[in-house]
Amino acid sequence: MAAWLRLLPLLALLLAACSRPPVPLGQTWARDVTGAGYAREFSLHDMNGQPRTLADYRGKVVVMFFGYTHCPEVCPMTLYNLAQAMRSLGVRAQQVQVLFVTLDPRRDTPQVLREFVPAFNPAFVGLYGDAAATARTAAEYHVFYRQLPADAQGNYFMDHSAFAYLYDKDGRLRLLMPFGETVPQITHDLQQLLSVKQGSH
Repeated sequence: MAAWLRLLPLLALLLAACSRPPVPLGQTWARDVTGAGYAREFSLHDMNGQPRTLADYRGKVVVMFFGYTHCPEVCPMTLYNLAQAMRSLGVRAQQVQVLFVTLDPRRDTPQVLREFVPAFNPAFVGLYGDAAATARTAAEYHVFYRQLPADAQGNYFMDHSAFAYLYDKDGRLRLLMPFGETVPQITHDLQQLLSVKQGSH
């Protein structure tokens, strides 16, 4: 028998281990979307101009939220609540990365993002792309957005989805967090994800 044939049972076991679903989460406030076939990857730039993908944040629990800096309520409230949840986590917050993706790259320049996003928490990162990259990313992440009519001064609002995605340390999408979750609820769900060890199935 060829030597490689003897390895087939071991190879089958390894493949089975890799194909096992992720460790189930406990009770969460956000909706469990583990195994969803979307929101898998992006290619954008951070507020310092560095190319970024989801893989860059492997090893941390990731919270990904789409919005814009001129948002009057939803975006600042969500970022504020996330910042408070990070405070509640204490040192474990170092294992969490919050990403804010702008849907308004025309106004949300890197400088604007650098002033806006870290104001909530210095560890938060703003991401942007050109119009095509923004549309492509929004489609992959099932995010709706549209610019509303501008006023006489050229100011406008954006209508957009208000949920956030939460990923485990292996970069797997696990939760969809609706707008309006409280700080204790967000903290609880982050703790659930932090309890999942990287590389576990």
